[in-house]
Parts: sequence; structure tokens; C-alpha cells
Amino acid sequence: MRRSRLRHLGLAGLLLFGSLTAVGTLPASAADSPTDATKAPAASTGLLDAMGRDFGLTRAEAEDRLAAERRATDLEPTARRTAGDAFGGSWFDAATGRLTVALTSEAPAATVRAVAATGAQVRTVEHSARQLDAAMARIDRLDAPAGVSSWRVDPSANTVVVDVVGGERSDNDVRRFVDRAREAGPVTVRSVPSAPRTFAAGTVGGDPYYTGNVRCSIGFSVHGGFVTAGHCGGTGAGVSGWDRSYIGTFRGSSFPENDYAWVSVGSGWWTVPVVLGWGTVPDQLVRGSNEAPVGASICRSGSTTRWHCGTVLAKNETVNYSQGAVRQMTKTSVCAEGGDSGGSFLSGDQAQGVTSGGWGNCSSGGETWFQPVNEILNRYGLTLHTA
Repeated sequence: MRRSRLRHLGLAGLLLFGSLTAVGTLPASAADSPTDATKAPAASTGLLDAMGRDFGLTRAEAEDRLAAERRATDLEPTARRTAGDAFGGSWFDAATGRLTVALTSEAPAATVRAVAATGAQVRTVEHSARQLDAAMARIDRLDAPAGVSSWRVDPSANTVVVDVVGGERSDNDVRRFVDRAREAGPVTVRSVPSAPRTFAAGTVGGDPYYTGNVRCSIGFSVHGGFVTAGHCGGTGAGVSGWDRSYIGTFRGSSFPENDYAWVSVGSGWWTVPVVLGWGTVPDQLVRGSNEAPVGASICRSGSTTRWHCGTVLAKNETVNYSQGAVRQMTKTSVCAEGGDSGGSFLSGDQAQGVTSGGWGNCSSGGETWFQPVNEILNRYGLTLHTA
């Protein structure tokens, strides 16, 4: 990032620049150790304000929820291992502030007790996560018509949910797809208002990056560049910054099938572990990439609509864009609009993913999907830049 960009950084970013100059930083692994909720740094005012606006929470309620979500995030790997073959999925229950773990009815009593002893709530279900994942994989091999929006495993419903555009449910191709999907395993069909689309946009100004006449948003800094959405540019494409000066080049890009990319940074720009508040909220420090569970709160930053919050609705969802299907996406209730593509999804101070697309807008509401950041880091051998 160029020096002239400092005018857009808040106090957190300026303090961080000072610490980087004085002592430097050590590369952080994509699999940073889980954050202890009792030792986690206080949430920023901007994050708490955004959660208050979008969830209707007081400051204390937002802080309590973030602490509960950190505990659930740290607990999930242990609960999953303890459940073994009986594991049916897990999610964060905002009403109780606890992680819920689904176990099949065949689970031995000792396994049920062991999972409960971890601190998780236990729910009995019919299908294991392995069975649901297998059904999902079989559906992924089908060719979906445009009237099918997406499909994913819903652990709380213990089924694979197929979303169909409401006005297309009677379409013959949609009906054939649904019939074949039901043959793959337990399937529930849900209607959605419209088909998904990506959130790139033409050149309109603001605080973006540009490739050609496409405007997108930076996701997260990595050592050597930043990650973003693949549909924003192909490998080898040049990238310019918010001031139209040259940043670098797309070094890797995949879309469809995936929706991720990374851009090398040079020409006087550098990277910092900060997600910008765009002048609406203070800048946010990124401290890791521990994956938040379904049900957790999550916030998104983008160059068009700035900060908005919602919840994680589903994981490993296949999204059927007009350009082709994109797999292993995470769905959220956060809104987005054109130009927000590639932008940052955060849960507390943990990087979650880069904005891909969705339906709706930030006036009437909608849903969005993001490409999980750890998959991008692993694919390209990148290291997340953390504070």
C-alpha cells in the first residue's frame, strides 16, 4: 500500500505501522492457534457499532456474543474428534451462546457423554455428516439449470438444502434437477427470491482496486500481496489502486469452480494486517483465521457498502452463478452490492473469507457467499498477514 494511503487509515493502522517499523513481524500460519476467549483483545468500537446496528444488540450484548463465539470456535475441533463417526455437524446457537453438536441416534452413550463433557450441546439426528457430505458430492456432479440457485449441507436441519428461484420451480429443467438431487440423499427444497450474481462493478470511484474497467475490493493482506475474488481478474491481469496507480498483478486466479485469487504487491505499495473501515468505522486488525461456526456473527467490509453484519448461515454450499458453479462456499445473511466483490469477511478479529456474490442489496436485504480464506491460503501457499 502506498504512503499516500495513510490518510485513509485510522489510529489502529497508524499504531501498527509504528510497530512494524520498530520490530518487524514474523510470518503467521494460516492455522494460527485458537484464540483464548478470556485473553482476546477487546473488540473495536467499529465492530461493536456495526453489530449493534445490524443485530440490535447493546455494546455489552455484542461483547458477550463475540466471547461466546470464540469459545464455540475453539471447542468445535475437539467436539468433532470426540464425536467420531457419529458426528452429524455443528453450529453456534445464538440463543444459548453455545456450540451445538449433532450426533446420530446410533451414537454410543459413552460418546454422547464425552461430547457433552466438552461443553457442547448435543442434538440427536438421523444422518451423519459423512452421509450428508456424500449426498452433497453426488449433487455436485449434476449440471444445474439457471433456476437452481445453490445447494449445501444444513447440519441443524440434517439435510441437504437446494435453493431454487421461486419463479422457476415449475421449470422442467429445475424439476428434473430436484428429482435427481432427491435420489442422491436427504434433500429439502427452498425457494429464494432471485438467482445469485457476483458483486463486481464498473469503474465508479470510491476506495477500490481496479482491473481494466472492473472495480472490486481488497480482501486480506498476505505476505507479498493480498487475496480477493477470482471473478475480479484473470491470472496475469494488471491491478491499479484507489488512486489509479499501479499495484501489481494477479498471480493466481480461479473462477468458476472456485472464486479466489491473489495479487502481488509492489511499486511502492505494501501490506498490513488491517481491514479498512472506509471512514465509517475504525480500521480492524486481523489476528488470525480461525473458522467461525454456522450461527456465528460475521461482518463484511467492501468498497461500495462499507460495513455490514449478519450471521453465518451455511458452509460448503455450491453456488450456481450464470458463469458456472462455485463450490465450498460459505453463505451469510450479510448484504452486499456491486463493487464489494473480493472484500473482507471477519468474525471478531479472525479472517473468514472474501466476498463472492449473492442476491439482494443493502436497502432491501439479501444474502451473500464468501470463499473461505484458509482455502485460498492453502491453494497458493500464502501466509496471512496478522497483527
